[in-house]
Amino acid sequence: MSDEPERQGGAPGWTPRDPTPVGPPAPAGRKRRTRPKRTGLRRLVPTWRMLLGTFLLFALLLCGGFAVGYLLVDIPSANATATAQSNVYLYEDGTQLARDGEINRENITLSQVPLTVRRAVLAAEDRDFYSERAIDPQAMIRAAWNTVTGKGRQSGSTITQQYVKNYYLGQEQTLTRKGKEFFIAIKLDREKSKDHILEGYLNTSYFGRSAYGIQAAAQAYYGKDIRDIDTAQGAYLASLLNAPSAYDVVVHPENKAAALARWNYVLDGMVKEGWLTAAERGGMRFAEPGRVRPASGLSGQRGYIVQAVKDHLTRNKIVDEDTLAAGGLRITTTVERKKQNALAKAVDDQVRSQLDKDRRKADRDVRVGGASIDPATGKVVALYGGFDYTKQYVSNATRRDYQVGSTFKPFVFTSAVENKATTQDGRRITPDTVYDGTSGREVQGRDGTVGYAPENEDRTSYGMITVRTATDQSVNSVYAQMAEDVGAGEVQQTAVDLGLPADTPELSGDPSIALGVATAGVLDMAEAYATLANHGRHNRYTLVEKLTRRGEPIDLPEQEQKQAVSREAADTTTAILRGVVESGTGTAAGAAGRPAAGKTGTAEEDQAAWFAGYTPDLATVVAVMGQDPDTAEHTSLYGALGLARINGGGPPARIWGQYTAAALDGTPVKGFDLVLAEGAAEFPPSPSPTTTTPEATPGASESPTAPPPSTAPAPTPTLSEGGTGTPTDSDTPTHGLPLPDGGTLGGGLVEGLNGPMSP
Repeated sequence: MSDEPERQGGAPGWTPRDPTPVGPPAPAGRKRRTRPKRTGLRRLVPTWRMLLGTFLLFALLLCGGFAVGYLLVDIPSANATATAQSNVYLYEDGTQLARDGEINRENITLSQVPLTVRRAVLAAEDRDFYSERAIDPQAMIRAAWNTVTGKGRQSGSTITQQYVKNYYLGQEQTLTRKGKEFFIAIKLDREKSKDHILEGYLNTSYFGRSAYGIQAAAQAYYGKDIRDIDTAQGAYLASLLNAPSAYDVVVHPENKAAALARWNYVLDGMVKEGWLTAAERGGMRFAEPGRVRPASGLSGQRGYIVQAVKDHLTRNKIVDEDTLAAGGLRITTTVERKKQNALAKAVDDQVRSQLDKDRRKADRDVRVGGASIDPATGKVVALYGGFDYTKQYVSNATRRDYQVGSTFKPFVFTSAVENKATTQDGRRITPDTVYDGTSGREVQGRDGTVGYAPENEDRTSYGMITVRTATDQSVNSVYAQMAEDVGAGEVQQTAVDLGLPADTPELSGDPSIALGVATAGVLDMAEAYATLANHGRHNRYTLVEKLTRRGEPIDLPEQEQKQAVSREAADTTTAILRGVVESGTGTAAGAAGRPAAGKTGTAEEDQAAWFAGYTPDLATVVAVMGQDPDTAEHTSLYGALGLARINGGGPPARIWGQYTAAALDGTPVKGFDLVLAEGAAEFPPSPSPTTTTPEATPGASESPTAPPPSTAPAPTPTLSEGGTGTPTDSDTPTHGLPLPDGGTLGGGLVEGLNGPMSP
């Protein structure tokens, strides 16, 4: 038998392992460590190996995607903006109104642009342009984060990216377009110099006023070649890149503060970058641009309508400025040709034909604005912006820099009825509530005198009169007191609910609000009066009926109608405004030959005269304004048209009456279907003013207008809701006021009707 140990199985030659451990023995009582198993939530927490692997995979995919994108995306040909089409504007019936949109561009070399102007553009848009890469990932991430977190949409694009978007791609905000922009910008930056890219950017950017490129912009805003533009002017042109139309201070004077802030930002950036010294910066003044020189073919009213439509589309974000500028849009407006022609003819007959600019200097200053709206739909059916768009670019229909005067007073009364307001002694305010109409009377607050004492037109005092009469004769002292009784804040809110923009300048929260110190536009006021005509139901005005591009429709926002104020509040206001047309300051509007309601108004120092009114199916506002053609400053209308004064009951009411008659010719005559508030009644003929006081002084009042007051005794107003008091001595003649118990109350200044009164 062999001496080899017996095999215990396994392959031949297998030797069992010596079970004796190698090394020192393990201490008594200790076992070998083993890694604990991951249990519970720990199983869901990734390990560092998993994180590292994920990161490496992501980086690999990113690099691969970048490589694929770079290979697949080529630099394309120029986009359609380089050969943009016209936009076609149509009347509501489909006939052509106007055509615009031809690209205004003149390409120049970079060397033709002054160095300071180039640097102004860089300070405005991309200060690190010459040192940075084609893209700025950090800026893109920051812009995306700001957009997501509600800090406003930001592009985060370099000048190279913006040039790619302008010249090679489009303006749509999609991931596909942004992806292409990313790769084309990188390729372009590798193939072209920075100067080439900046030159292309300056030639393709939109500056407003239909100007593409900085050479066209220099001509459009300053009437000179780009090589003659100085630093201050260049900074303004650079500012326009951020918001081309909004920062045009000639078209939108209300935005001048924002434009000035942007201009300062550009110049301060140049100082920061060392491109401009502090001393040079300190000596610069804002470079006011010149008047707009609109394209031919937009003469007369066409240009005003086109501009209003453009503003409507961009403000409501239906299309953006770049889309409009690119052209190819077919825009059917809400403007009706018959009504538009009727409005233009009424202005010609009542104002233009009366002008004699050679003999009367004041006639040079006359401007007219008008707007007409269908109350049921909010559609603007006629718009009058001025005598000729090619001679005066700013539209008198949409500008917001003239006081509306007493056309604001109906909003005060509407608010009184809507809020069930009472006088100082607790009487509900209705058309027949009695107020003191003494000129210069101090407004009385709940806790004493407010300290505001407005004078009436021509300082006429009316004694104790009803709200109805105060409306007919546009009595300041009554309406200032009413605004205090209702609460100026409530009045302000009612005006906004009816249709005035919340940011209307001078829409203040004090009693002066009643006199129309607010500077709303004619179109704004037409929207608010249309709400009254529509029984308190409000529609935002619209100028666009249909919109297509290359035959494809573009969605328009739905018209949302809401009950802004109660029907009783709106209809009761209509009831008292009928008296203004029947027997008050607006009788000239009666030429419409239909049931009508309206209100006259005159701005401070007679710088504007208004008539705002409506029939059951048409709301129209007309304003005659004074503006120096050379300085653009507001001027008084004294002596214009050969008249001593122009007030709302004159040319504006006559224009309104003639236009309304022609616009509604051939349509059924409709009456007002009114639901009146408690204590109100259909209007009766209104009494005349009761007295006169010192001789008329032009400009003594901020708002109302009235015909020369009568010296005859006035019919007796009715006291609808009781009041007591003791007659006091006054220069104002007394008139008996019937009381609910059948007695009479002496006129004059009466304690208790409106709180304490001073003689």
